[in-house]
Amino acid sequence: MKNFSGIHSSVLIGDGVKLGRNVTIGPRSIIYDNVEIGDDCRIGADVILGEPNSAIYNDGDNYSNPVLRIGKASIIRSGSILYAGSAFGARLETGHRVTIREGTRAGENFRVGTLSDIQGNCEIGNYVRFHSNVHVGQGSVIKDCVWIFPYVVLTNDPHPPSNHLVGVTVESFAVIATMSVILPGVVIGTDALVGAGSIVNRNVAAEDVVVGNPARRVASIHDIKSKVDGTNVYPWRLNFDRGMPWEGIGYEAWRDAQ
Repeated sequence: MKNFSGIHSSVLIGDGVKLGRNVTIGPRSIIYDNVEIGDDCRIGADVILGEPNSAIYNDGDNYSNPVLRIGKASIIRSGSILYAGSAFGARLETGHRVTIREGTRAGENFRVGTLSDIQGNCEIGNYVRFHSNVHVGQGSVIKDCVWIFPYVVLTNDPHPPSNHLVGVTVESFAVIATMSVILPGVVIGTDALVGAGSIVNRNVAAEDVVVGNPARRVASIHDIKSKVDGTNVYPWRLNFDRGMPWEGIGYEAWRDAQ
């Protein structure tokens, strides 16, 4: 298979674009005005970076694209669309056909899976992991090292359809399992675990496990044992390190060094 390198001849690049060193951009991608791409980034085919915001349709010739910043060593896979007016730290990684709307701010090492949809004006921390088909409503706040699994929906409209949007907050190290729906304004506490298929309509305390529709507390995370050897599996950061900042040294050693 041919290994594409550099910027493909079919790529369209707008005004005011800043490209770092050693950037690869695949065929038919479009880089709109005022996009900043850091060193060593890999942009796939049919990617759109700096998609204009809706204001372009009203402002016409007076519209100026807000800056989109992509941190160094990022990987943006084919078909993804990132709107103007967002910023991402180093090592962003997307799956295919990801959409991220304007006003999103994400830290370092954010990974977001195929067909996920972030509706903009969201705050996302460092080392956050979204699997495929995650939908995040406007105004969501997601802290560091959160895991959100496939088909999770974070909602934001308490009386749909309305103009009053209230985003979900997910505190650090929380885990939301597949097919769960978090209702507007709910806060998921630090280290909390939302079981698969849950509908969460009230705040979840730190370290609680909730399950069901509506979700109810069933345990503390400290009550959950491994089905393999019976040991504690939560807090997960004490047992899992792949891709995390404490990889190879352990969470406690990393924490103590901060």
